[in-house]
Amino acid sequence: MIPIDLGTLALIALVAFMIAGALAPLETLGWWAGWYGDEVDAAEALAEADTERAREAIYPAFERDDREYARFIVYLSGIQSVSDATYVGREAQALEALREALPDTAVLEVFPYSVTNRALTGQRVFSAFWRWALRGKVGQRRLGQIAGFVINFRNLWQVGVSADRRYGPYYNRGSAQLIVQSLVRQGYRLGSGTPVTLVGYSGGGQVAVGAAPFVKEQTGGPVTVVSLGGVLAADPGLLEADRVYHLYGRRDGVQRLGALFFPGRWPVFGYSPWNQARQRGTLRIVPIGPSDHTGPGGYLDADARASDGRSYFQVTVDVLAAIVRGDADALPVAQAP
Repeated sequence: MIPIDLGTLALIALVAFMIAGALAPLETLGWWAGWYGDEVDAAEALAEADTERAREAIYPAFERDDREYARFIVYLSGIQSVSDATYVGREAQALEALREALPDTAVLEVFPYSVTNRALTGQRVFSAFWRWALRGKVGQRRLGQIAGFVINFRNLWQVGVSADRRYGPYYNRGSAQLIVQSLVRQGYRLGSGTPVTLVGYSGGGQVAVGAAPFVKEQTGGPVTVVSLGGVLAADPGLLEADRVYHLYGRRDGVQRLGALFFPGRWPVFGYSPWNQARQRGTLRIVPIGPSDHTGPGGYLDADARASDGRSYFQVTVDVLAAIVRGDADALPVAQAP
């Protein structure tokens, strides 16, 4: 057996990473072409429909939630997710805390890294591999942890597709269609004007911003985007959403990657969507304490404490609830991190 040194392994990993990047747009293009998944005609017909009955008839039949909600929150998880139901305990607890803080608000989840809404662990050629990687990631096994990074890398490329000016409009429209389908299933009345808040964590923040214009078009109601440590590009959706809040912790180096790698966020490009939205005041950058991106000391850490005695978890939930209720005027405004 020929031994493989670390340099060779690194080269193999780099090649695999680049191949994954080259293949990343294929699912989006295949969906747009109608090769698999929901046909794009549904989104086009929905935009042209004039009545609620006509719009809702476009969607497949399903049992609706008939409860009346004053608002709707759609949560888009970070790049560690594998389906539309987060396996991360802290995220699930945060969503439950939001439901308790906002009893008149529906809180639902959408998998933001597949325009066909296919979980990585189901109905895919490599579903067995993704299930193994997820088990390893949850079980903390070393080899499984390494495989778990593949989940992050795979989803990271989908964030890149969302931010790409060539493929992004297709990807973001597909994501919006999934979001609106979930809203209707939860009881949302299209054309009612009921406000929708898209909360995107990490990479989900970019997908939320990209999908916002299409969600607004299809629902006919106001759309607010909340980026929780999001890695955001200077996406045109920043100018279409009614409000955008970028929440960040001082120790969060991950969310700074957006400002580093997307030139449209640089101050020198004053006419970029990012800088225009800041000038209009529809984009607010809000510091929420010393929290990190994830894990111990992260936004959802229930043990780490802020200066006022609240946990980082509670600070994050309180800020999210305030924004959804429309009480965000008292939130601090910061310079771009």
